[in-house]
Amino acid sequence: MQQFLYILPALICPVGIGLMMWFMMRGRGHGKTVDGPEEQELARLRAEVAALRPQAAAFDERHPGTGPTA
Repeated sequence: MQQFLYILPALICPVGIGLMMWFMMRGRGHGKTVDGPEEQELARLRAEVAALRPQAAAFDERHPGTGPTA
């Protein structure tokens, strides 16, 4: 019985972590139809990145060897 009490926390820990992960995923609010300020900001930033990509590609064509893959 004494040895079981030493092993008990090691057995409970993964179960607790699994429950926390489940509750966190459950609380994300999947299926929301109203965009909050975070979603609006993310959409704005994605549009800005999409607008800047052609400029970056044109720069890379004009200046070979200066990009992040150089």
